[in-house]
Parts: sequence; C-alpha cells; structure tokens
Amino acid sequence: MLQTAAVFGVGAAALGMVLTPGPNMMYLVSRTVAQGRRAGMISLTGVAAGFGVYLLAATAGITALFAVVPGLYLGLKLAGAAYLLWLAWQAVRPGGVSVFAPAALPADPARRLFTMGFLTNLLNPKIAIMYMALIPQFIDPALGSLWLQSLSLGAIQITVALTVNALIVLGAAGLAAFLTARPLWLRIQRYLMGTALGSIAILLATDRTRPAPV
Repeated sequence: MLQTAAVFGVGAAALGMVLTPGPNMMYLVSRTVAQGRRAGMISLTGVAAGFGVYLLAATAGITALFAVVPGLYLGLKLAGAAYLLWLAWQAVRPGGVSVFAPAALPADPARRLFTMGFLTNLLNPKIAIMYMALIPQFIDPALGSLWLQSLSLGAIQITVALTVNALIVLGAAGLAAFLTARPLWLRIQRYLMGTALGSIAILLATDRTRPAPV
C-alpha cells in the first residue's frame, strides 16, 4: 500500500518534469511537426519503452549501485547537465531554430522512429535522475515490499509522462502553425526553452541529492 503523499509527490514531480523542456519533448515535437502525428505517436512508443527500461532497472536495484558508488552517480549527473547545456545553446545560439519551426527532415520509417524515441529517453538525464534519486525517496520500508512500491511509483510516473507527451504530440502541429505565423513568438519560444534547459542543467549539476537504495 502506497502512502497518499508518495502518490501525489511522484505524480507532481512527474508532471513538472514532463512540462519542462527536455530531450523527449524536443524530439517528439520536431518529429511530429516534420512528419505528422502518426510519426509522433510511434516515437512516443519508443519513449514508453525507455521508461520501461528505467523502471525495471530501478526495481531490480540498480539504484543501490549508485548509492554504494557515488562517483558513478556524479558522473551521470555531470554528463546529463552538459548535455542539457548543449541543448540550451542549440536553442539560443545565433541562427538557432525552434523545435516548432517546420524543418525538412527525412521521413523516417516506423522502426527508426521507435528506436530514436527509445534512445532519446534512455539518454535523457532528467529521467535518469527521476528514477535513480527522486522516486526512491518516496519508498518506505515500513510499508512492505520495496520492489512493489518502486514498480507502482514508476507506473505513476510513466502514466503522467505518456499522457502529457501524447497531448503534446496531438497539439504540436497546431502550435507550430501558430508560432510560425508569428516570428517574434517563435524567437521568444526559443529563448524560453534555452533558459529552461540551462536552468535545469545548473540545478542538476549543483543538486546534492543522493540515490537511496531500493
């Protein structure tokens, strides 16, 4: 049995994380704008598979490895922060292009869409930190099976993330058309995304949270 505070805590954290710009959002939006909603949804299934890998790894106890060898966790955080900073620079650099700007991307087949969605999520530092450090904080040994609590809380995160990402895919084309007709808004969107990504990178690099064994 999960505590209500844990359910709402993980749900709120998952919602806040999925609504802030990151690799998943950028890939899903750019692919949907370039190739349509069907491509976006296929990409989202790959993202879902990536969530599944993280959930299974956390449930199997890989978090304990990071707790025992903090250097691995620190390396993951710093690599993730560097990646987000690079994405931030791509958004704000001179000549940068918004993910909502129509682009002539090649029409990838379903297998590649799935694979890229999967890899994008696997390499997403926000998701790694969510499963390695955040979700374990809501697990209470006094409530019984640790792996079942981990599995249940991970399922909550996945449900929230996939629901919001599906809505993003469904609305991406309309939002892209709206922003493209307003170049100033498109530029503002770029700088807002770059600022958000840079801020997340700094918070990630300076956060002192440590993984808690599951």
